[in-house]
Amino acid sequence: MARMSAFQRLVTKYQRDVDFLIIYIEEAHPSDGWVTSDSPYTIPQHRSLEDRVSAARVLQQGAPGCPLVLDTMANSSSSAYGAYFERLYVIQSGTIMYQGGRGPDGYQVSELRTWLERYDEQLHGTRPRQF
Repeated sequence: MARMSAFQRLVTKYQRDVDFLIIYIEEAHPSDGWVTSDSPYTIPQHRSLEDRVSAARVLQQGAPGCPLVLDTMANSSSSAYGAYFERLYVIQSGTIMYQGGRGPDGYQVSELRTWLERYDEQLHGTRPRQF
């Protein structure tokens, strides 16, 4: 939840200039698979699109107002972007401008924040706002 809170703060701060989108991929630590003790949720492995929709609704609660779409059951987005477990990207006009590390260790909201601050400064010619 702490990660999503930091992400949600970025969405709130930069949404006037940046479109944010969450792509919900397969569950990294399903309750009936590779379980982790620090997961705040009990989400079983997705066996159908309906399962993935139900799990995505739980995720959406942590990021209200941020558009959320689902990966296919074949996990084509996860495969195309190497997103498994989680990953942050900035894509501008079809070009990857920022690619974060793979989660959980490489998932660094602070790196994305730095990229967005620089982008904001280029757009507006000002120092980044504090939040």
